[in-house]
Amino acid sequence: MRGYFGIGAEGISKPMNLGALMRTAHAFGASFFFTVDAHPKVREAYRSDTSRSFEHLPYYHFASVENLLLPKGCLLVGVELTDDAVALPVFRHPPAAAYVLGRELGSLSKEMQAHCAYIVKIPTKFCLNVGLAGALVMYDRAIAMGGYPARPLMPGGPPPPLTDKPRRRGEASS
Repeated sequence: MRGYFGIGAEGISKPMNLGALMRTAHAFGASFFFTVDAHPKVREAYRSDTSRSFEHLPYYHFASVENLLLPKGCLLVGVELTDDAVALPVFRHPPAAAYVLGRELGSLSKEMQAHCAYIVKIPTKFCLNVGLAGALVMYDRAIAMGGYPARPLMPGGPPPPLTDKPRRRGEASS
């Protein structure tokens, strides 16, 4: 997969949600993780992060949206359920992206949304848990950018590759 990505959350306050999101980011090969205006108690996130993500990917904490600093060329993509957001299944992921999710009991701030190059939404009837929403975004990125072929037209997976069938005893070789 070309490019890189980071993922983070604004205003997150539950250590277990942060730990789950970090563990999933580690599993999907994120390059970095970040928080913006996180509650101080999220420092306990390591308790739910069984993959010890802190040891494998950089973690950046920014006190406010104004302090958020991303690598040059890295586009900020907000994940928010708004009417004008692009539906995730039709979104073309930038090669260099940082995805930001909102707080557990609210949305991305207007300031954060203004900093985003794009806002995407997961096509659901209502908001999801921040850890689950992050996992869906990272899975979609992996499918879209991972070099997988187009899905087959018929149900099920792709047909097995053609191989030489073993010959039965007595059959002539061709």
